[in-house]
Amino acid sequence: MTRAPALSRGFTLVELLVALALLGLMSATLFGSLALAGRSWDAGEAKATDTASMRVAHQFLRTQLEGQHAQRMKKLPEFPILFAGEREEMRFAAPLPARVQGGGVWYYRLRVADVDGKASLVVDRMVPDVTGTALPDFGDAEHSVLASGVKSIAIGYLGRDPGVSDGFDPTWRDTWEDRQRLPTMIRIDVEPERGARWPTLYATPREAPEAACRAWDNARARCAQG
Repeated sequence: MTRAPALSRGFTLVELLVALALLGLMSATLFGSLALAGRSWDAGEAKATDTASMRVAHQFLRTQLEGQHAQRMKKLPEFPILFAGEREEMRFAAPLPARVQGGGVWYYRLRVADVDGKASLVVDRMVPDVTGTALPDFGDAEHSVLASGVKSIAIGYLGRDPGVSDGFDPTWRDTWEDRQRLPTMIRIDVEPERGARWPTLYATPREAPEAACRAWDNARARCAQG
C-alpha cells in the first residue's frame, strides 16, 4: 500500500505573529536610530554655526574696541570724548575695518535689538558729527547683525571714577561716566537664546587719556602719545 507523501510543516499562527513583531521592532529601532542620527547632525550643524558666529562677533568687537580713538566733539580737548557706556549698550568711535573702502573714523553703538522677529546682537554705525555738542541718536545709522538668537548682553568697564588720581586702583562698573577718558578695559558677556554663554570678551582700548591731556594732537584730534 502506497503511503501519501508527508505535508511540509509551515509556520503556525503564533510563529507568524512573533516574526511580525520582531520585524516591527527591528524597523522601529532602525527608524529611531536614523532619526537620532539626523537630530545629532542638525544639532552639530547648529552648534558649529553658533560657534562661527561667536568667533566672528568677538573678532570684530575686539578689533574695533582696541582700535578706537578718543574722538572728541568739535575736536577740542575741553569737549567730551565720543564714548558712552552702559550695561546693555555701548557707543564709541573707531575706524572702519581695513577691508571696508573709504576708511575714516565712525561712531558705533553695540546693543541687542529685534531684527525680523529675532533678538540679535547689532552694531549701528554712522559718521560722527564732530561739530555737534551732544552724542548722536543713531536715527540715520546703518545696521549690521553680528549674531542672531541673542538673549542678553552685559558690558563692564574697568577704570577709576572721574577726577580720581592714578594712585587709586581701577574697579569694574556697569556704566562709564567719565567723559574725558576711555576705560582701561572693557568686558562683554553675551548670553544666547540656546546653548552656553559665550566666553567673556576682554578688550583694552588703545589709550585712556586723562582729563586735560599732557599734549593734544590737533591733526588727529586726540591725546598725543606720551
